[in-house]
Amino acid sequence: MTQKNLFTFLIALSPIITVSCSDDDDEDLIGNWVRTSDFDGLARGEASSFSIGDKGYLVCGYDGSKSNTRLSDLWEYDMTTDAWTQKASFPGTARSNGTAFATDNKGYFGTGYDGENKLNDFWEYDPATNNWTRKADFPGSGRYDAVSFGVSGKGYIGAGYDGNYLKDFYSFNPATDTWTQIVSIGGSKRQGASSFVVDDIAYVCGGVNNGEYVDDFWKFDPAAGQWTQLRDIANTSDEDYDDDYSIVRMNASTFVIDGAAYLTCGESGGVRSDTWKYYPSTDLWEQVHDFKGSARTVAVSFSNGTRGYIATGKSGTYRFDDIWELHPYDYDPNDN
Repeated sequence: MTQKNLFTFLIALSPIITVSCSDDDDEDLIGNWVRTSDFDGLARGEASSFSIGDKGYLVCGYDGSKSNTRLSDLWEYDMTTDAWTQKASFPGTARSNGTAFATDNKGYFGTGYDGENKLNDFWEYDPATNNWTRKADFPGSGRYDAVSFGVSGKGYIGAGYDGNYLKDFYSFNPATDTWTQIVSIGGSKRQGASSFVVDDIAYVCGGVNNGEYVDDFWKFDPAAGQWTQLRDIANTSDEDYDDDYSIVRMNASTFVIDGAAYLTCGESGGVRSDTWKYYPSTDLWEQVHDFKGSARTVAVSFSNGTRGYIATGKSGTYRFDDIWELHPYDYDPNDN
């Protein structure tokens, strides 16, 4: 049976609903979330992030202020020293709900929403010089809640919402500062999808379309320029492997550790804390320990390939400034 839930844009105005597994069930799941050094900046949601080596970068977002003002600051998190450093502020229009990726040791950031306008400008950040440079505008329509990834020296942005749900995709070549429209993602249009990259293959899942959370799951091979559909992230088959799947959501956060992907938080009728591990070699998901911080959506994530973090986010009108690292091979000592 398809596990699609009715989406409501009024979630921020409703009482906070948390969706998770029971405490008893969670005690048997591997994974230990450890809180690290709180984010130095303003608590916020709807920020964007990218990772370069052992550094994670958080940019822009929305702190929920009554003035409806978006943010433009940039922060660097050092995974080795567990320390935050403020960097050169983003020089473009302050915004939330943009999208970011990294490739070839530089970060890229664009699209989003400034409180009035859907945006399509696009920028490069060089951590070596701490400078921002405006690049060729994203050629699709101005939009927010797009999804992006960097792979094999190029960046990709697609889907999102511009007043309509979208599924178009574009490739960015940093060497020539040019965009090329590529084949659209298959299946559903979607807003608020999630992505991750394992072994130079990109994966996209989740999101919402026309009031329903989408359950189709796709991978993109940049060498072939093709999308391939994978198994749904809901209980839609007649087989046993997906009987317990409860992965469908929007605005989830993802990271990769040791060749496996992790998806957590987000929202589907309420904010989520359940966490799932994906094995690309088998195209199967396994539930691991719930995210230990408050359930939330529109959080950011960092990863260097061997460590993964979740930071900031929101639940209803509340914004967060904490950051948590997943130790994927440990059990939570408080469960004993």
